[in-house]
Amino acid sequence: MGRFLLKRKAEGIVYYLKAANGEVIASSGVYSTEAACMKGIASAVKNAAIAGIEDQTAPRKEAIKHPKYEIFKDETGLFRFRLKARNGEVILVSDSYKAKASCMNGINSVKKNVVDAKIEKML
Repeated sequence: MGRFLLKRKAEGIVYYLKAANGEVIASSGVYSTEAACMKGIASAVKNAAIAGIEDQTAPRKEAIKHPKYEIFKDETGLFRFRLKARNGEVILVSDSYKAKASCMNGINSVKKNVVDAKIEKML
């Protein structure tokens, strides 16, 4: 079972989605309040399982409606994904992967781990 870990940073509050083994799968942007962060988590739970996948690294990019996962290459050439809500806002972003297949595994892990993830606050 996964878990959401809320942490306070100097800029605000962020959350991390962790797999059952403790590995961070993805993280959020910075929220100004705990309430806003909790809404972000609720959006991740709501959208993660139903989101399509848009591979922006493919030669022929097929546009997918929101909510969606976007697979892309970062500035270092590594694969990453981000989950976008129905309104197009980024809900969470992955770490980088050397292989696209590993990136896809990360998406599948998000889908699996958000379902009944517990929320842990370290504020």
